[in-house]
Amino acid sequence: MRLPKTAHTSRPWRIHEIAGDFQVEDVWALPTPGGPDDLAHLVDQFAQGKGEPIDSPVARALFAIRWKLGALFGWDKPDGGVGGRLTSLRGRLPADLREGPKGPDLTAAPFTSVFQTHDEWAAEMGNRTVHGVMHIGWVPDGAGGYRGQMAVLVKPNGRLGALYMLGIKPFRYLGVYPALIREIGSEWRARAGQRAAGSAGAAGAGG
Repeated sequence: MRLPKTAHTSRPWRIHEIAGDFQVEDVWALPTPGGPDDLAHLVDQFAQGKGEPIDSPVARALFAIRWKLGALFGWDKPDGGVGGRLTSLRGRLPADLREGPKGPDLTAAPFTSVFQTHDEWAAEMGNRTVHGVMHIGWVPDGAGGYRGQMAVLVKPNGRLGALYMLGIKPFRYLGVYPALIREIGSEWRARAGQRAAGSAGAAGAGG
């Protein structure tokens, strides 16, 4: 479910200290019900994602078109991304976040982790059009449990980046995000047994 931007901006996330010059593009509630300490499971799910994480013909076609355009116009060359044209947000981290867990990089998408806390994880990507951040928070669901919340933050690269974000907006809402959210929820449910086994093992070791 898509949420208002205030669902992200109203919370005291640490990412606000680091990416204040980025704009909040989208905020989504994730169908990942759990307990107060389950963000790490969701981060692991993202990090271990499949090579083709979105099970939708429309979404796959849109991504194929995007990569072809990127190759044609040179949007995705290494020197245009983080570590090239763009400086990693890790350079902005305050000492406590810099010295804390970094979090895993994604294997199925061009995102590298910036930081991870008990209830917050941020990963970044970049090319010649935008510098983007995927922010995953762990929030109360209003019914006594918790769930994930995904925010997408972007910093467009001039007019090219602004036009790029405007051009892909309808495709994101119609073909990409709905399929992505469904896939996240489906994999979360599929991994429920693993989470339960891990919790039982931890309880047994503690006893």
